[in-house]
Amino acid sequence: MTGPTRDLIGYADAPPPADWPGGARVAVNFCINFEEGGERSILEGDAQSETRISDVVVPPVIGGRDLNIEHSYEYGSRVGYWRLLRAFMERGLPATVNLVGRAGELTPQPLQAMIDAGFDLHPHGWRWIDYAKLSRAEEAAMIAKSIAQVERLTGERPLGYYAGLPSINTYALAAEAGFLYSSDVYNDDLPYWSPDHPRLLMIPYSLDTNDSRFARDGGGYVLGEQFTRYVCDTFDQLYAEGGERPAMMSVGLHARLIGRPGRIGALHRILDHIAGHDRVWIARRDDIARHWQARHPDERAR
Repeated sequence: MTGPTRDLIGYADAPPPADWPGGARVAVNFCINFEEGGERSILEGDAQSETRISDVVVPPVIGGRDLNIEHSYEYGSRVGYWRLLRAFMERGLPATVNLVGRAGELTPQPLQAMIDAGFDLHPHGWRWIDYAKLSRAEEAAMIAKSIAQVERLTGERPLGYYAGLPSINTYALAAEAGFLYSSDVYNDDLPYWSPDHPRLLMIPYSLDTNDSRFARDGGGYVLGEQFTRYVCDTFDQLYAEGGERPAMMSVGLHARLIGRPGRIGALHRILDHIAGHDRVWIARRDDIARHWQARHPDERAR
């Protein structure tokens, strides 16, 4: 078995000083996962319907459509994105768009609104699929399509990449494509440089401070208040530790989940709680990557 080196030690008990802007104790990044329309569907040439991350928990329909799943996803693009966007814009706060390329093609209006709001685009694969099932060449071709899409939309090359369901080749392909960072890791509270690929920064994402737990049958959130409490508890602990050891946290959002009327209040409470602290940096993912590169450059790249 080849692939990424497994590092069980990391920074150990001596993390580097983050030196976040303004002396912030915590850098917080909100990621809006833009996936609706990019999920599995026979309309997109897949063999089955989608089964993941929605309020509908059902087995796949093989060779057919599941209209309940489709409509659950469509709620995000039709309604949910606009609620999320208003929550951030009312407070003047930035966010990152985890952009599934095909979803961006099918729902350009909310995507353009987020670009206009100043959110950075972070490619999240061309489709919302398992990349371990593709050949290396197929995965590389999809990454190239995502890069070209972001360049068309923003005039700039994207800095980071997040497959979500990566293959054993994803890190290497991200490095070969020239990305500054990858977000396909969940193993630290700070960025770190890839042990295998010089110049490739690893910026951890999170599956616990993530509204996808609303869609985990039997093991996740039921009420919006549970999400609020968990995210705020995470922030409070990192903020307390940040007097000596500043860290970062990611919050994952899905418009078809947190964008529901019974849940959006949880996001409002989270944003107000975090923004109510003085020494916090609410930042786009690209800005965190640029800061780390400037403050802690990869010594192997010199």
